[in-house]
Parts: sequence; structure tokens; C-alpha cells
Amino acid sequence: MPVNLFPVRTFDNLANLTSITKDQIDVHLKLYAGYVNNTNTLREKIAALVKSGNAGTPEYGELVRRLGWEYNGMRLHELYFENLTANGGDHTTAPTLLKKIETEFDGWENFKTHWNKVAAMRGVGWNILYQDPATKNLSVHWISSHEEGHPAGFKPILVMDIWEHAWSVYLKPTERAKYIEDFWANIAWKAAQDRLL
Repeated sequence: MPVNLFPVRTFDNLANLTSITKDQIDVHLKLYAGYVNNTNTLREKIAALVKSGNAGTPEYGELVRRLGWEYNGMRLHELYFENLTANGGDHTTAPTLLKKIETEFDGWENFKTHWNKVAAMRGVGWNILYQDPATKNLSVHWISSHEEGHPAGFKPILVMDIWEHAWSVYLKPTERAKYIEDFWANIAWKAAQDRLL
């Protein structure tokens, strides 16, 4: 069974972000590359075990379990990097998404408060605005691990990395609140809007 390998993507939109430094982005992109490389390695090893008749072994099981962590780590970072841009932060540039947010969260400020409170919760993980494909409704979710807690079939619309590696190069680990502000200043709202179903 041939395995198509995933490339380590580049993100031209990450240059000159507001407050989030180039060093921070460079370190974060290296971490992302590790997820891509590990995803590829795991997929190759799993395929080799299947081909050799060793599917179902403990080694196979552990590799399959690990694949979810690495694969979602890769994909979530890609979504995160895609929804950042220099000179971002103006939510009015995404009128369709803005209207949907205002309707479903009873106003923009309610959504922003809700988002920020979820992002500020203790722990590490992801803050994600999802869209339910069945109802088209939006909801904000805290995801602790890359591969656990995602609502089944929901589509990520806006993704924020809340692991401390997202800000610990340019801020102290205790300065999450400042990172949340910086994230808002760099949101590529059009990219998020384009993800709507």
C-alpha cells in the first residue's frame, strides 16, 4: 500500500505579524515540521506492518494510536497558521462570518468575551470556533489534546493554539492574556470566513 507523504508547508502570511515575533514563528514552524515528519513516518511504518502481515500487533496498535496525535497536530497547526496574517484583526473584512457570529452569539462582544474566556482557561490545548455541518451553527470548543475532544464532523473555522509554545519565545509562559490580544490583532478573518460551509 503506497503512502503519499505530506509536505512541510510554508506560510507567507506569517511575516511581520503584530507583536508575535519572527523568532516565535520560526520556532513554532519547526515544531509544526516535526508533526509533519512524524505523521509521514508513522504512516509508512503502519503501512509496512500491514503489508508484512503484522497488523494487530502491539507495535501496530501503539503506532495507530500515536498517528492521531501527530496527524491532528499537523493539521491544527496548518489551520492556525492559515488564519493569521500581518495587518489582520479587522473582523469587518469578513461580513458573512461577522453576521453569523453576531446572530449566533447575540452580538460581537458576547462572542469575543466567550472566545477569550475559553482561551484563558487553565491548561494547554486549542480554542476552536467550529461549524456544525448538520445545522450550520457555530460553537466554541476547548480541545485539550490534538486528537481528543473534537465534535464529530464539525468544521474548524477559527483555530487558536493555546499550548505555551505558541508564545513562550517572545512572552513569559504566564503572559497568556497578552498572547490572546496578539492573536486577535493578527486574525485573517477572510481566511476564517472562507472555511464556512
